Amino acid sequence: MSERYKFHDPDALYFVTMTIVKWLPVLADKEFCRLILESLKFCQKEKGLIIHCWCIMPNHIHLIISRSKPEFTLGNIIRDFKKFTAKDIIRQLDDSNLAHKYYVNIFRRKASQIKRNKNFKVWKDGSHPILLDTNFLIDQKLEYIHYNPVKANLCEAPEDYVWSSARDYMMKYKGELAVEFIT
Repeated sequence: MSERYKFHDPDALYFVTMTIVKWLPVLADKEFCRLILESLKFCQKEKGLIIHCWCIMPNHIHLIISRSKPEFTLGNIIRDFKKFTAKDIIRQLDDSNLAHKYYVNIFRRKASQIKRNKNFKVWKDGSHPILLDTNFLIDQKLEYIHYNPVKANLCEAPEDYVWSSARDYMMKYKGELAVEFIT
């Protein structure tokens, strides 16, 4: 992995992206969005993950994050989140309809190409962390995250999209996740 995309400053603000392998639209199903939200809430409560901005797209997730507990690094929190959600996604896909079996087969095939993974590979490697050390970068990433569903034609306005913190920011509405505003 490139040195450029690592969590170098443990107490800084980062923009991260986590992507489903092959860009499969697994997260288009609200059942899986709920799973992602519950896992993020767990990370907030138990691991000190601070979420400043978020958006769940059909095949990836964007977050602006920091941490409050020094015993948990952002890299470890993201690793654990991806590991847990991958297992839950596979379990739910296995229990669901035939169309979802297609995803399971792809995740199984992808894992067979990797020595360290024996069963399934749901998430692409890494989270592409970008240090947000200027107001320009922070504003750029906030806008990018909130307008991502609009650009993907999932809604007409950012605040219309349920799986995002845009409502928190634009309407001062308490959304699905606790968000610590960036000031």
